[in-house]
Amino acid sequence: MFDPDELEEIRASKEEWHEEEVEPVLDRFGERKETFTTDTGGQEVDRLYTPDDVADLDYEEDLGNPGEPPYTRGVYSTGYRGRLWTMRQYAGFSTPEDTNERYHYLLDEGQTGLSMAFDLPTQMGYDSDADMAAGEVGKAGVAIDSLEDMETVFDGIPLDEVSTSMTINAPASVLLAMYIAVGDQQGVDREELRGTIQNDILKEYIARNTYIYPPEPSMRIITDIFEFCAEETPKFNTISISGYHIREAGSTAAQELAFTLGNGIEYVETAIEAGLDVDDFAPQLSFFFNGHNNIFEEVAKFRAARRMWHDIIDERFDPDDPKSKQLKFHTQTAGSMLTAQQIENNVVRVAYQALAAVLGGTQSLHTNGKDEALALPTEESVRTALRTQQILGHESGAADTIDPLAGSYYVESLTDQVEEEAYEILDEVEERGGMLDAVEQQWVQRQIQDTAFDRQREIEEKERIIVGVNEFEIEDEEPEMDVEEVTEEDQQRQIDSLEETREDRDDEAVDAALEALRDAAQSDQNLMPYIIDAVKTYATVGEICNVLRDEFGEYQPGSAV
Repeated sequence: MFDPDELEEIRASKEEWHEEEVEPVLDRFGERKETFTTDTGGQEVDRLYTPDDVADLDYEEDLGNPGEPPYTRGVYSTGYRGRLWTMRQYAGFSTPEDTNERYHYLLDEGQTGLSMAFDLPTQMGYDSDADMAAGEVGKAGVAIDSLEDMETVFDGIPLDEVSTSMTINAPASVLLAMYIAVGDQQGVDREELRGTIQNDILKEYIARNTYIYPPEPSMRIITDIFEFCAEETPKFNTISISGYHIREAGSTAAQELAFTLGNGIEYVETAIEAGLDVDDFAPQLSFFFNGHNNIFEEVAKFRAARRMWHDIIDERFDPDDPKSKQLKFHTQTAGSMLTAQQIENNVVRVAYQALAAVLGGTQSLHTNGKDEALALPTEESVRTALRTQQILGHESGAADTIDPLAGSYYVESLTDQVEEEAYEILDEVEERGGMLDAVEQQWVQRQIQDTAFDRQREIEEKERIIVGVNEFEIEDEEPEMDVEEVTEEDQQRQIDSLEETREDRDDEAVDAALEALRDAAQSDQNLMPYIIDAVKTYATVGEICNVLRDEFGEYQPGSAV
């Protein structure tokens, strides 16, 4: 992109500038730190970037125009000029009635997509009255026990007019089946259902631990979903391959990128081994990344992710459909960066993280409430978080041009550096036999744990400043604030509702549907039609998952993966 003679002049000019301008200042005043690095310490940041740092950049090969390979500048030719990203606030708490009320509130306030959080019992495939659910019903999200709960959540919300993302993994097939069943009740053509299920079980073994079954049957369920949705719900994203929780567990940006794409490779290979054609399911794959504090590192990560996924899919799997090579992603601002101290500061943190996601070209975005380090967000904090996105989209100008930081010597250089480091990590994953084997060896987990340990040490030694936590603290006691609470009465209300559902349903139909599911699990049939049949009889999440537990077993940490 640059003339060699001009580059030589630039190098000489930079050396002269350093000698005549920088060194005298350094001798007198020094700099704030000996070494500057990106947010997670993955990349050293130089004092100045020039065309020499991007001398090898080839516009057509490395960047391309928006909507064209390798999609570094975005997968859509008009970016946000056609329409803004989907503003999808993560919500779901207590009972289905409470969640329905919150959804209507958010839609009335201008939210453009729904995002569904489930409580821990639902995530683990337990009903609200199970012993394992005690004390956790409705706490981390909404409790969903049966189709009746899903009907309540979406009461008055036409599924052909909204896109819904569901953060659910091990029981994703069951919750998707319930969503499809509600759509059927509303008379919505399945081809018109839009949304995403997370459905990313490998990440659970790595970072979150809300798994149920061992990896082999879990991967079978995932490929069954791929196959079923390619035919029945082609507008629904069948998986959200999640780096978010990997980053929350303590990884660097490059590790988040490498391990997420590594998981994606594993899913594609498994689906192809199961007999699917890459073009049958790859266009429905989506990704989920963390929006962290360092704006430039995050923008570089998002841009590198698109380019890497294009090249990986193109070189490894040779699809015919260009959409199979397009990485589309949702971003959530970094929950781990929220502080309980001086929580008003979190509004600022979230705004910067959201800006990074938009500058990086995210397809949808969730902005955290300021109080989420303490409890579930209140309506007020949720509204502020949503307004953050609306101001960003309508007032900041950040959405008016596509990939606005392209051509920045720093951002282009950093994009290359993040990509290079991520490929180095992926190469080591491959040497260890792929992501499944690397997880079995605990290698992935150790990499993340080591990074998290180093970060905590830096905070404790004040090498890394967290405003309001280890610097700029306040001595006065902070005022109390309202927080959302899930009471024992709320939990009992959900259990009572579950008992009523069991009393009112046709037990013979439930038993027949569950037995048919058991037979399917013992064969190689696609499980999704049987799960849909079961949820339509009002079989519960726990009952369906228990059938599969009986047939597939439960994963035990430390067992073979």
